[in-house]
Amino acid sequence: MKNKMVSNLVVFILLLSSVIESSSSGTSNEWELWKATYGKSYLTLEEEKYRRDTWEENSLLIKTHNTDSDKHGYTLEMNSFGDLTSAEFSSLYNGYRQNLETSGSVFSSSLRNAMPSSLDWRDKKVVTDVKNQGKCGSCWAFSTTGSLEGLHALKTGHLVSLSEQQLMDCSVKYGNNGCDGGNMRSAFQYIKDAGGDDTEESYPYTAKNESCRFDPKKVGATDEGYVRIPSGDEVSLMHALYEVGPISVAMDAGLKTFQFYKKGIYSDYLCSNTHLNHGVTLIGYGESSDGSPYWLVKNSWGKDWGIDGYFMLARYVGNMCGVATDASYPILK
Repeated sequence: MKNKMVSNLVVFILLLSSVIESSSSGTSNEWELWKATYGKSYLTLEEEKYRRDTWEENSLLIKTHNTDSDKHGYTLEMNSFGDLTSAEFSSLYNGYRQNLETSGSVFSSSLRNAMPSSLDWRDKKVVTDVKNQGKCGSCWAFSTTGSLEGLHALKTGHLVSLSEQQLMDCSVKYGNNGCDGGNMRSAFQYIKDAGGDDTEESYPYTAKNESCRFDPKKVGATDEGYVRIPSGDEVSLMHALYEVGPISVAMDAGLKTFQFYKKGIYSDYLCSNTHLNHGVTLIGYGESSDGSPYWLVKNSWGKDWGIDGYFMLARYVGNMCGVATDASYPILK
């Protein structure tokens, strides 16, 4: 009897070792495939170990979340940010800086009729392709151009891709700091004072801080200042989006669930509506098949992230992630 128990224990230990070895081998294969997919390499073995540990932690979070994705309402997916902690990710990609000034006009709706149940400004051909800010905290510049491009296209009938790099290089005196962060309203004010923002073609993006080389002859669009949406008012935000066009908004994008968002209506009770760190462009709204309302938002992390670079955010759920806390749009002549 004792020998049989010992024998069974040995078999169990061997099976467990086999499972662990198989799991480790599978993880190693996934890690190597991920590195190859995104062209990742590391200078030292110590750095690779740290990055792999971080990647494994992120992989576990993604798999755990997705086992109950129906409850959450959205799914996650491993992406190029897989070897970054949330703190590292935020320092590289989240560059919105709050502007406490309350100057500028405040939006007031003039609409008297009911709005449609859904809206997507891409249908009107006034939204440029998703761009990629790279490892640079210039999201605020992309949010600025996103709104100005849309409103300029609605007014003129011509969709022109505008320069984020000019805003980074030339609006330092307005409190913006290129890859180290900035604010959309400050950028709108700079564009007014400078006489416009050059086209993307004439002043291309480099994802690094450089000297200002603004050329007034290459201006793609200009503005006359900006309008603020009443802070925290999602109803006014929806009216402005429908009545005016794409809107620049700030949000909290510092959670891992957003870092690895893939599809569905994003919401997270930990997502702050006051501590904002990322600038994006609101381009629409709608409802899911089960009637859940959402905002449709354009990001600047490339087309491989989210829904081809876009995401849906819970609407009318306590100002989720602060989407209505600091929203604005440029005034056009």
